[in-house]
Amino acid sequence: MALMQWLGLSKERADEAALAARVTALQSALNTCKEVAARWARIRREVLAASAALFLALGFMLGVYRDTIRQSIVNLGTTIGLVRTVSDAEAAETAYQKGDYETALRLARPLAEQGDDRAQSVLGRMYARGRGVPRDDVEAVRWFRSAAEQGNAAAQLNLGNMYADGNGVPQDYAEAAKWYRRAADRGDPQAQYNLGLAYAKGEGLQQDNVSAHAWFNIAASRFPGSDQINRNLAISNRDAVASKMTAEEISQAQERAREWKPK
Repeated sequence: MALMQWLGLSKERADEAALAARVTALQSALNTCKEVAARWARIRREVLAASAALFLALGFMLGVYRDTIRQSIVNLGTTIGLVRTVSDAEAAETAYQKGDYETALRLARPLAEQGDDRAQSVLGRMYARGRGVPRDDVEAVRWFRSAAEQGNAAAQLNLGNMYADGNGVPQDYAEAAKWYRRAADRGDPQAQYNLGLAYAKGEGLQQDNVSAHAWFNIAASRFPGSDQINRNLAISNRDAVASKMTAEEISQAQERAREWKPK
């Protein structure tokens, strides 16, 4: 009996020991899981904190330093010839129109020397008219030509005028008509009117009433409403040319004017 009791007690103790061992193992595993979970949570918090700091830094830079960054990009683009200083060129034109020739010259000259066609056109007008600088037709032609070859319509018109009048260059109506045509194709109404006159008179190109009528008509439609003088001149010259044309020729000229689009 005592032996059986001892054996039973030993079995219970063995079972308890085994259970305790399993509990200890489970507790150890649980602690390990907690440590792993805590470690991942800490890493996650650190990653999120780092990401938040990065985005805050980027947001701060893009917000607070947005203008500085943009200006740096513009400066770089200007240096390599990809971006033009639009505001300064426009400011030079505005100063010229207001009669502030000192400011216009200060803004236009450095840009013109860098190759800005708008600034070159302003500088050409200043030399051609003696505004803010001594009049110098040769210098005016130089700046007009540089801008005109870049496609500046105002400079093309003015270069055409220089050739038509023989200022700074030998008088050459054919060369004048060439530059009028380029500016007219780009939509300049004064160049279109001048080209109409060239066709009507046969100056620099073959006399052609149909072409003259068409360009006068186009110019009349493109002069702004505030410029009634030039608009009326274009209409008067168109009608004068029309008096020498047949109905078929007038119809042809009108069709040309309707189909015209700036290049």
